[in-house]
Amino acid sequence: MDQHPAELLICTARKNHRLRHKNHTKTSYTQHLTGLLTQRKIYSRRNNIMSKELIHLDGISKAFDGQMVLDELDLTIHENEFVTLLGPSGCGKTTTLRILGGFTQPDSGRVIFDGKDITQLPPNKRPLNTVFQKYALFTHMTIAENIAFGLKIKKKSKSYIEDKIRYALRLVNLDGYENRMPDSLSGGQQQRIAIARAIVNEPKLLLLDEPLGALDLKLRQEMQYELIRMKNELGITFVYVTHDQEEALTMSDTIVVMNQGYIQQIGSPESIYNEPENAFVADFIGDSNIIPAVMIEDKLVSILGTRFACVDTGFGRNKPVDVVIRPEDVELTAPSEGTMQGVVSHLIFKGVHYEMEVMAGGFEWLVHSTVMQPVGKEVGIRVDPFNIQIMNKPESEDEEAVAIDI
Repeated sequence: MDQHPAELLICTARKNHRLRHKNHTKTSYTQHLTGLLTQRKIYSRRNNIMSKELIHLDGISKAFDGQMVLDELDLTIHENEFVTLLGPSGCGKTTTLRILGGFTQPDSGRVIFDGKDITQLPPNKRPLNTVFQKYALFTHMTIAENIAFGLKIKKKSKSYIEDKIRYALRLVNLDGYENRMPDSLSGGQQQRIAIARAIVNEPKLLLLDEPLGALDLKLRQEMQYELIRMKNELGITFVYVTHDQEEALTMSDTIVVMNQGYIQQIGSPESIYNEPENAFVADFIGDSNIIPAVMIEDKLVSILGTRFACVDTGFGRNKPVDVVIRPEDVELTAPSEGTMQGVVSHLIFKGVHYEMEVMAGGFEWLVHSTVMQPVGKEVGIRVDPFNIQIMNKPESEDEEAVAIDI
């Protein structure tokens, strides 16, 4: 069975050398991190995209009913880049997209598009199109009429419109659907038509607001591949909004992680997953063991009273820090071979791996492994130094891991 693209990304990223530097302030989270995209041969969606700047959001702030939703947000997006705005509900990602699209006006700040200030331009005057989760197809029109709607408003010729309809349907793999009605199509097909209608206008930028949210899991995964293919064939910029971490890891060139109106981290899927810059990012992107620790000195950290070798430097001596270790990076060994010892306390079979909890050092470690260890068995814990991520303690509430009440 083929691996899911998100799994391929993570597996490949594990083999890459880890770049580390964690003395960032909140201000640095709002600046584009360059040079982090890793060359991949296994998944060819990525090109050398860091060329021309297309969009710059400059100090964007927005409040609703006195509640700050975006607080002096700065973001740069380049041509032919697939950028995903990722975060929980209420983080500001949809408001950012609506400001980009012209549907919402910022309280302060500017939207710069291809060097021009378009902050005051209405949506229909901007060189972009938006695809919404609800499709917004005209149910009384055929598929061809839906796709042609915007072109007719622009008074394009009949032959031009017919050519564009054929091209758009080929692009979304729906040749021959011109005379079908929207209600005769599946959810995935309707979403493709909504995308076809958006791209026939040849926008420089396509905004996608959780377009796959209403689809079932299998169809959603298929559409992820389709969006990547369409974006590469069209050669335009995609800005995609989602709260689904797997979607972001699968499709993006660049992920922008947001929380409480602030950008928490910007980077490639690999850097976001392997190098989270604070507890919120580590907790939100996949499962994590986030453990209080003390950085004894460069490349040596005390975790729950046990010394572990790591590769991080620059934190000083005997400094309280947080450590992030992904469950798949925890290796269970014979007790005598581990850096520390513990006992398996819980076991769940997840299909592709076993999920275990190991009580060690007074902390319940989450472990993912294809090798099952039974509950009650004494084991050793070992972690490769490259897989121990050191972070500064959170400086503000938006940088903290999300607490879940049970």
